[in-house]
Amino acid sequence: MNPHVLSILLISLGLGTTLTFMSSHWLLAWMGLEINTLAIIPLMAQKHHPRAVEATTKYFLIQATAAAMILFAASSNAWICGQWDINQMSHPITSTITMTALALKIGLAPLHLWLPEVLQGITLTTGMILSTWQKLAPLALIIQTANNTHPFLLTALALCSTLVGGWGGLNQTQLRKILAYSSIAHLGWMILVSQMAPQMTLIALITYIVMTTAAFLMLNNINSTKIITLASAWTKAPTLTALTCLVMLSLGGLPPLTGFMPKWLIIQELANQGLATTATIIALTALLSLYFYLRLTHALTLTLSPQITNATTPWRTPNKQPTLALSLFTIMATCLLPITPTIFILMT
Repeated sequence: MNPHVLSILLISLGLGTTLTFMSSHWLLAWMGLEINTLAIIPLMAQKHHPRAVEATTKYFLIQATAAAMILFAASSNAWICGQWDINQMSHPITSTITMTALALKIGLAPLHLWLPEVLQGITLTTGMILSTWQKLAPLALIIQTANNTHPFLLTALALCSTLVGGWGGLNQTQLRKILAYSSIAHLGWMILVSQMAPQMTLIALITYIVMTTAAFLMLNNINSTKIITLASAWTKAPTLTALTCLVMLSLGGLPPLTGFMPKWLIIQELANQGLATTATIIALTALLSLYFYLRLTHALTLTLSPQITNATTPWRTPNKQPTLALSLFTIMATCLLPITPTIFILMT
């Protein structure tokens, strides 16, 4: 892709998200979401492969549907209540439609079916943008509208997402689909406390972005998109393979890694709010996610590469990819748990 075109698209991505962050009016927020969607579509379709075109078409249709629902809910709220303000979504029907549309936009279960298929059809780099940056604007709107939404809807979406995210990733062999189900499960954790403790949602979002970015950068560095190709990764980059295991376990929320921090804080908040049953259910669903992360670490460290494989043989050639971002995100994805009190004080 032409560097100038790429620069314009990336600037548009940042502009769309910033516009949604700064807006208090529904039309401005909607415009930011649309700029975001239109900016990432050329990035998704740049490979000119049938799977990439199919994934781009699916993504566009889903995002257009969600945007139309948001615009309909906002105009209906303005008609009923006379308010275009994001924080004044007071009518129960319009707030429910808005939350459903935002859930569809980020891929919360049971509105998640498009996300694994779309992520499977695009490159790892574009998939990283889709799994991290593209979640920011809709989640900002979810946090702002959560107080006007029925708690049952948020809890149902959260528990369904953590269950589906854990259950759906169990039998996958494609790494991008596994990371898609991982994204669904993590979003469920964020949504659960968005009403009672939005600062916890922010902490969970930041740690999720750090860990997911590290995972995508590592898989891109070792050029793996299937579990079967992970078995030969240790011959090319043994240190990176060991760190990849730690990042995967951190995504699963295993102490003493960074991923344990948001889960610990969210379960503690649920217990303080008297929601022990909800905390127990969501902790049990986290075990499902942890299982398929353990599958990945097993494939990375305890299996040998098969003699016959359909994948291209990854020869041990010098890697010329920049590693500064990979190093920073790997350190943050594994070592932030000891400073949890500092992060919690800064966020609250």
